[in-house]
Amino acid sequence: MGLKLGFKFLGPTNRRLAILIAALLALPVAAVAQDDPRVVPPPRAQKKLPEAPTKLPKVPADRTRGLDFLFGALKAAPDEDSARHVEARIWALWLQTPSDTAALLMVRAKAAIDAQNVDVALKLLDAVIKLRPDYVEAWNRRATIYYLKNDYVRSLGDLQQVLTREPRHFGALAGVGMIMQDMGDDKRALDAFRKALAVDPYLEKVPQIVKQLTEKVEGRDI
Repeated sequence: MGLKLGFKFLGPTNRRLAILIAALLALPVAAVAQDDPRVVPPPRAQKKLPEAPTKLPKVPADRTRGLDFLFGALKAAPDEDSARHVEARIWALWLQTPSDTAALLMVRAKAAIDAQNVDVALKLLDAVIKLRPDYVEAWNRRATIYYLKNDYVRSLGDLQQVLTREPRHFGALAGVGMIMQDMGDDKRALDAFRKALAVDPYLEKVPQIVKQLTEKVEGRDI
């Protein structure tokens, strides 16, 4: 059933959400005014929290069983290349959603992020979270938007939502580490990065960061 056809059967709250989603789906990605200085994040915020690679493999639908197996394989990966393949399969499972509407909104949000239309992306992700509050990657991607806007409190709040639903989310753990490091809290940053490495020993750049922070926080071994 199309969104418009279903409006009259929904309660007031769900009807408003359905109308919002329909409007967002019809909204061009470049709908933010070009002269709005909020569209482009400041230079130091150009780095992003860890996110899924551009190309992801097709994975079976048995999500829980598949993730348990893949996390075991990730921890036991013999080298970086093997770990990258397993990481990509985990990201592919995390991005799966039974809602076609949520999936489409996520695609449009990604396009808006790539175009640096962060306010459009934020509205799209708000709609996904209202529609599917159990969808981990919507929270994770919105955390990235808040990070780009230098809103660390909201970004950390969304990352906590991710980790409540998936404590093994190495991207969210590394994201917490990045924010703590930006805020100057090296001790908490080190703790978060270590937790990320406990899940994914080959997480990109994190082993080097842990080494540097360990020397800074705990000092060099004598």
